[in-house]
Amino acid sequence: MFYTSTRDSSVRVTASKAIADGISREGGLYIPETIPSLSMDDIKALCSADYKTRAKKVLGLYLTDFTKEELDYCVDGAYADGKFASEFVAPVVKLHDNVNILELFRGPTCAFKDMALQILPYLLTVSAKKNLKDKEIVILVATSGDTGKAALEGFKDVEGTRILVFYPVDGVSPMQKLQMTTQEGSNVGVCAIEGNFDDAQTGVKSIFTNAEILERFEKNNLVFSSANSINWGRLAPQIVYYVSAYCDMVNNGSVKFGEKINIVVPTGNFGNILAAYFAKEMGLPVNKLICASNANNVLTDFIQTGTYDRNRSFYATT
Repeated sequence: MFYTSTRDSSVRVTASKAIADGISREGGLYIPETIPSLSMDDIKALCSADYKTRAKKVLGLYLTDFTKEELDYCVDGAYADGKFASEFVAPVVKLHDNVNILELFRGPTCAFKDMALQILPYLLTVSAKKNLKDKEIVILVATSGDTGKAALEGFKDVEGTRILVFYPVDGVSPMQKLQMTTQEGSNVGVCAIEGNFDDAQTGVKSIFTNAEILERFEKNNLVFSSANSINWGRLAPQIVYYVSAYCDMVNNGSVKFGEKINIVVPTGNFGNILAAYFAKEMGLPVNKLICASNANNVLTDFIQTGTYDRNRSFYATT
Protein backbone atom coordinates (compact mmCIF):
# COMPACT_ATOMS: atom_id res chain seq x y z
CA MET A 1 0.00 0.00 0.00
CA PHE A 2 1.17 3.52 -0.85
CA TYR A 3 0.28 6.94 0.53
CA THR A 4 -0.40 10.19 -1.25
CA SER A 5 -0.70 13.81 -0.11
CA THR A 6 -3.89 15.80 0.34
CA ARG A 7 -2.14 18.68 -1.47
CA ASP A 8 -0.32 16.80 -4.22
CA SER A 9 -1.80 13.64 -5.71
CA SER A 10 1.47 12.88 -7.51
CA VAL A 11 3.13 12.06 -4.16
CA ARG A 12 3.46 8.30 -3.62
CA VAL A 13 5.33 6.94 -0.58
CA THR A 14 5.36 3.86 1.62
CA ALA A 15 3.71 3.73 5.04
CA SER A 16 7.03 3.93 6.84
CA LYS A 17 8.05 6.99 4.80
CA ALA A 18 4.73 8.69 5.61
CA ILE A 19 5.20 7.99 9.32
CA ALA A 20 8.84 9.10 9.33
CA ASP A 21 8.01 12.37 7.54
CA GLY A 22 4.89 13.13 9.57
CA ILE A 23 3.68 15.57 6.94
CA SER A 24 4.31 15.83 3.21
CA ARG A 25 6.98 18.32 2.11
CA GLU A 26 4.45 20.73 0.56
CA GLY A 27 2.33 20.72 3.74
CA GLY A 28 -0.25 18.10 2.82
CA LEU A 29 -1.31 15.18 4.99
CA TYR A 30 -0.43 11.64 4.01
CA ILE A 31 -3.44 9.42 3.39
CA PRO A 32 -3.66 5.89 1.97
CA GLU A 33 -4.33 5.67 -1.77
CA THR A 34 -6.98 3.05 -1.06
CA ILE A 35 -8.74 1.93 2.11
CA PRO A 36 -8.21 -1.78 2.82
CA SER A 37 -11.14 -4.05 3.59
CA LEU A 38 -12.06 -6.11 6.62
CA SER A 39 -14.40 -8.94 5.65
CA MET A 40 -17.11 -10.13 8.01
CA ASP A 41 -15.10 -13.34 8.38
CA ASP A 42 -12.12 -11.22 9.46
CA ILE A 43 -14.23 -9.39 12.03
CA LYS A 44 -15.71 -12.65 13.33
CA ALA A 45 -12.21 -14.06 13.83
CA LEU A 46 -11.15 -10.92 15.70
CA CYS A 47 -14.05 -11.33 18.13
CA SER A 48 -12.18 -14.21 19.77
CA ALA A 49 -8.81 -12.38 19.76
CA ASP A 50 -7.14 -10.11 22.30
CA TYR A 51 -6.41 -6.42 21.70
CA LYS A 52 -2.85 -6.94 20.49
CA THR A 53 -3.97 -9.50 17.91
CA ARG A 54 -6.69 -7.15 16.68
CA ALA A 55 -4.14 -4.32 16.42
CA LYS A 56 -1.73 -6.44 14.40
CA LYS A 57 -4.48 -7.40 11.97
CA VAL A 58 -5.77 -3.86 11.38
CA LEU A 59 -2.38 -2.14 11.31
CA GLY A 60 -0.96 -4.87 9.07
CA LEU A 61 -3.47 -3.89 6.39
CA TYR A 62 -2.11 -0.33 6.35
CA LEU A 63 1.57 -0.75 7.19
CA THR A 64 2.40 -3.13 4.37
CA ASP A 65 6.14 -2.40 4.31
CA PHE A 66 6.49 -3.48 7.96
CA THR A 67 7.55 -7.09 8.44
CA LYS A 68 5.61 -9.35 10.80
CA GLU A 69 8.49 -9.15 13.27
CA GLU A 70 8.51 -5.35 13.13
CA LEU A 71 4.76 -5.16 13.65
CA ASP A 72 4.98 -7.62 16.55
CA TYR A 73 7.71 -5.45 18.11
CA CYS A 74 5.60 -2.29 17.83
CA VAL A 75 2.29 -3.71 19.08
CA ASP A 76 3.70 -5.95 21.81
CA GLY A 77 5.85 -3.10 23.13
CA ALA A 78 3.09 -0.50 23.14
CA TYR A 79 0.39 -2.63 24.71
CA ALA A 80 2.54 -4.80 26.98
CA ASP A 81 1.08 -6.11 30.23
CA GLY A 82 1.11 -3.41 32.90
CA LYS A 83 1.21 -0.41 30.55
CA PHE A 84 -2.56 0.03 30.64
CA ALA A 85 -4.77 -0.23 33.70
CA SER A 86 -6.86 -2.95 32.08
CA GLU A 87 -5.83 -6.27 30.61
CA PHE A 88 -8.21 -5.44 27.73
CA VAL A 89 -6.33 -2.16 26.99
CA ALA A 90 -9.51 -0.44 25.75
CA PRO A 91 -12.40 -2.23 27.49
CA VAL A 92 -16.05 -1.75 26.63
CA VAL A 93 -18.43 -1.20 29.55
CA LYS A 94 -22.08 -2.02 28.95
CA LEU A 95 -24.41 0.57 30.53
CA HIS A 96 -27.60 -0.98 29.18
CA ASP A 97 -28.80 -2.76 26.06
CA ASN A 98 -28.45 0.29 23.83
CA VAL A 99 -25.40 2.08 25.25
CA ASN A 100 -21.80 0.91 25.62
CA ILE A 101 -18.88 3.06 26.74
CA LEU A 102 -15.43 2.54 25.24
CA GLU A 103 -12.92 3.31 28.00
CA LEU A 104 -9.91 5.02 26.44
CA PHE A 105 -8.48 6.45 29.66
CA ARG A 106 -6.60 3.37 30.83
CA GLY A 107 -3.18 4.52 29.59
CA PRO A 108 -0.32 6.07 31.60
CA THR A 109 -1.55 9.68 31.26
CA CYS A 110 -5.30 8.93 31.42
CA ALA A 111 -5.81 10.55 27.99
CA PHE A 112 -7.39 8.69 25.08
CA LYS A 113 -4.38 9.74 23.03
CA ASP A 114 -2.26 7.20 24.92
CA MET A 115 -3.87 4.60 22.65
CA ALA A 116 -1.89 5.96 19.70
CA LEU A 117 0.99 7.75 21.40
CA GLN A 118 2.21 4.64 23.19
CA ILE A 119 2.73 2.85 19.86
CA LEU A 120 3.83 5.83 17.73
CA PRO A 121 7.42 5.87 19.11
CA TYR A 122 7.79 2.22 18.07
CA LEU A 123 6.31 2.87 14.62
CA LEU A 124 8.50 5.93 14.17
CA THR A 125 11.78 4.31 15.18
CA VAL A 126 11.13 1.35 12.85
CA SER A 127 10.19 3.79 10.07
CA ALA A 128 13.32 5.86 10.69
CA LYS A 129 15.58 2.84 10.26
CA LYS A 130 13.95 2.17 6.90
CA ASN A 131 14.08 5.74 5.61
CA LEU A 132 16.32 8.11 7.57
CA LYS A 133 19.56 6.18 7.99
CA ASP A 134 21.36 7.59 11.07
CA LYS A 135 19.51 10.90 11.38
CA GLU A 136 18.06 12.03 14.69
CA ILE A 137 14.31 12.74 14.67
CA VAL A 138 12.97 15.95 16.20
CA ILE A 139 9.29 15.55 17.11
CA LEU A 140 7.27 18.77 17.06
CA VAL A 141 3.88 18.79 18.78
CA ALA A 142 1.18 21.43 19.14
CA THR A 143 -1.24 20.76 21.97
CA SER A 144 -4.30 22.12 23.71
CA GLY A 145 -3.50 19.90 26.68
CA ASP A 146 -3.73 16.13 26.60
CA THR A 147 -1.77 15.42 23.40
CA GLY A 148 1.29 17.15 24.84
CA LYS A 149 1.56 15.05 27.99
CA ALA A 150 0.74 11.80 26.17
CA ALA A 151 3.38 12.53 23.50
CA LEU A 152 6.02 13.51 26.06
CA GLU A 153 5.39 10.35 28.04
CA GLY A 154 5.46 8.18 24.91
CA PHE A 155 8.73 9.59 23.56
CA LYS A 156 10.66 10.20 26.77
CA ASP A 157 14.16 8.73 26.51
CA VAL A 158 13.38 7.02 23.17
CA GLU A 159 16.75 6.64 21.48
CA GLY A 160 17.33 8.71 18.35
CA THR A 161 14.52 11.18 19.08
CA ARG A 162 13.94 14.56 20.68
CA ILE A 163 10.49 16.00 21.35
CA LEU A 164 9.39 19.62 21.73
CA VAL A 165 5.80 20.47 22.68
CA PHE A 166 4.21 23.88 22.10
CA TYR A 167 1.11 24.88 24.08
CA PRO A 168 -0.91 28.13 24.45
CA VAL A 169 0.13 29.68 27.76
CA ASP A 170 -3.45 30.44 28.79
CA GLY A 171 -5.11 27.67 26.80
CA VAL A 172 -4.54 24.57 28.93
CA SER A 173 -5.71 23.62 32.40
CA PRO A 174 -3.41 24.03 35.43
CA MET A 175 -3.15 20.25 35.76
CA GLN A 176 -2.21 19.81 32.09
CA LYS A 177 0.44 22.54 32.39
CA LEU A 178 1.94 20.82 35.43
CA GLN A 179 1.87 17.45 33.67
CA MET A 180 3.88 18.85 30.76
CA THR A 181 6.30 21.14 32.59
CA THR A 182 7.27 18.44 35.11
CA GLN A 183 7.80 15.72 32.48
CA GLU A 184 10.87 13.57 33.04
CA GLY A 185 13.17 12.54 30.20
CA SER A 186 16.53 13.52 28.74
CA ASN A 187 15.13 14.32 25.29
CA VAL A 188 11.99 16.35 26.12
CA GLY A 189 11.19 20.06 25.96
CA VAL A 190 8.08 22.20 26.47
CA CYS A 191 7.44 25.72 25.22
CA ALA A 192 4.51 28.04 26.03
CA ILE A 193 3.39 30.44 23.32
CA GLU A 194 1.26 33.56 23.28
CA GLY A 195 -1.90 32.82 21.33
CA ASN A 196 -4.27 29.90 21.05
CA PHE A 197 -3.99 26.29 19.89
CA ASP A 198 -4.50 27.26 16.25
CA ASP A 199 -1.47 29.54 16.52
CA ALA A 200 0.59 26.68 17.95
CA GLN A 201 -0.56 24.29 15.23
CA THR A 202 0.04 26.82 12.46
CA GLY A 203 3.51 27.52 13.80
CA VAL A 204 4.43 23.84 13.87
CA LYS A 205 3.18 23.30 10.30
CA SER A 206 5.11 26.34 9.08
CA ILE A 207 8.33 24.96 10.58
CA PHE A 208 7.81 21.71 8.69
CA THR A 209 7.74 23.56 5.38
CA ASN A 210 10.38 26.24 6.09
CA ALA A 211 13.18 25.67 3.56
CA GLU A 212 15.83 27.53 5.61
CA ILE A 213 15.14 25.51 8.76
CA LEU A 214 15.03 22.26 6.81
CA GLU A 215 18.41 23.06 5.24
CA ARG A 216 19.95 23.73 8.67
CA PHE A 217 18.53 20.48 9.98
CA GLU A 218 19.92 18.58 7.02
CA LYS A 219 23.41 19.94 7.72
CA ASN A 220 23.15 18.82 11.36
CA ASN A 221 21.82 15.34 10.51
CA LEU A 222 18.40 16.11 12.00
CA VAL A 223 14.92 15.61 10.56
CA PHE A 224 11.45 16.70 11.63
CA SER A 225 8.46 14.51 12.35
CA SER A 226 5.20 14.97 14.24
CA ALA A 227 3.18 13.25 16.94
CA ASN A 228 0.01 15.20 16.18
CA SER A 229 -2.86 13.60 14.32
CA ILE A 230 -1.35 14.96 11.09
CA ASN A 231 0.93 11.88 11.30
CA TRP A 232 -0.61 8.73 9.85
CA GLY A 233 1.19 6.73 12.53
CA ARG A 234 -0.96 8.56 15.06
CA LEU A 235 -4.28 8.01 13.27
CA ALA A 236 -3.95 4.37 12.22
CA PRO A 237 -3.76 2.96 15.78
CA GLN A 238 -7.00 4.76 16.60
CA ILE A 239 -8.83 2.73 13.95
CA VAL A 240 -8.00 -0.37 15.97
CA TYR A 241 -10.06 0.49 19.03
CA TYR A 242 -13.25 0.97 17.02
CA VAL A 243 -12.85 -2.48 15.48
CA SER A 244 -12.03 -3.87 18.91
CA ALA A 245 -15.06 -2.18 20.48
CA TYR A 246 -17.41 -3.72 17.93
CA CYS A 247 -15.99 -7.17 18.66
CA ASP A 248 -16.43 -6.63 22.40
CA MET A 249 -20.03 -5.50 21.90
CA VAL A 250 -20.73 -8.68 19.98
CA ASN A 251 -19.12 -10.67 22.76
CA ASN A 252 -21.12 -8.99 25.54
CA GLY A 253 -24.39 -9.42 23.68
CA SER A 254 -25.05 -5.75 23.01
CA VAL A 255 -25.30 -6.30 19.26
CA LYS A 256 -25.83 -9.30 17.04
CA PHE A 257 -22.92 -10.05 14.74
CA GLY A 258 -23.37 -8.01 11.55
CA GLU A 259 -25.76 -5.53 13.19
CA LYS A 260 -24.84 -1.89 12.59
CA ILE A 261 -23.93 0.44 15.44
CA ASN A 262 -23.83 4.20 15.92
CA ILE A 263 -20.55 5.69 17.16
CA VAL A 264 -20.73 8.86 19.24
CA VAL A 265 -17.42 10.67 19.76
CA PRO A 266 -16.92 13.73 21.98
CA THR A 267 -14.24 15.75 20.21
CA GLY A 268 -13.05 19.18 19.26
CA ASN A 269 -11.01 18.55 16.13
CA PHE A 270 -12.42 15.43 14.41
CA GLY A 271 -9.19 13.40 14.52
CA ASN A 272 -10.77 10.76 16.73
CA ILE A 273 -13.94 10.37 14.72
CA LEU A 274 -11.91 10.32 11.50
CA ALA A 275 -10.47 7.01 12.68
CA ALA A 276 -14.04 5.75 13.13
CA TYR A 277 -14.75 6.82 9.55
CA PHE A 278 -11.83 4.73 8.29
CA ALA A 279 -13.10 1.75 10.31
CA LYS A 280 -16.53 2.18 8.70
CA GLU A 281 -15.04 2.40 5.22
CA MET A 282 -13.04 -0.76 5.90
CA GLY A 283 -16.28 -2.67 6.42
CA LEU A 284 -17.06 -2.35 10.12
CA PRO A 285 -20.88 -2.43 10.49
CA VAL A 286 -21.52 1.24 11.33
CA ASN A 287 -24.75 3.15 10.79
CA LYS A 288 -23.98 6.71 11.90
CA LEU A 289 -20.95 8.64 13.11
CA ILE A 290 -22.04 11.30 15.59
CA CYS A 291 -19.58 14.01 16.66
CA ALA A 292 -20.55 15.71 19.93
CA SER A 293 -18.82 19.02 20.61
CA ASN A 294 -18.47 21.09 23.77
CA ALA A 295 -18.03 24.86 24.00
CA ASN A 296 -14.90 24.60 21.82
CA ASN A 297 -17.14 24.01 18.83
CA VAL A 298 -15.16 25.59 16.01
CA LEU A 299 -15.80 22.72 13.58
CA THR A 300 -19.48 22.53 14.47
CA ASP A 301 -19.74 26.21 13.58
CA PHE A 302 -17.67 25.68 10.44
CA ILE A 303 -19.98 22.92 9.17
CA GLN A 304 -23.08 24.96 9.97
CA THR A 305 -21.89 28.37 8.72
CA GLY A 306 -18.97 27.70 6.39
CA THR A 307 -16.78 30.08 8.41
CA TYR A 308 -13.71 28.95 10.39
CA ASP A 309 -13.15 31.51 13.15
CA ARG A 310 -9.52 31.46 14.29
CA ASN A 311 -10.20 34.33 16.72
CA ARG A 312 -12.93 32.54 18.64
CA SER A 313 -12.85 32.15 22.41
CA PHE A 314 -11.11 29.07 23.79
CA TYR A 315 -12.26 27.27 26.90
CA ALA A 316 -9.91 25.30 29.14
CA THR A 317 -11.02 22.85 31.83
CA THR A 318 -10.18 24.15 35.29
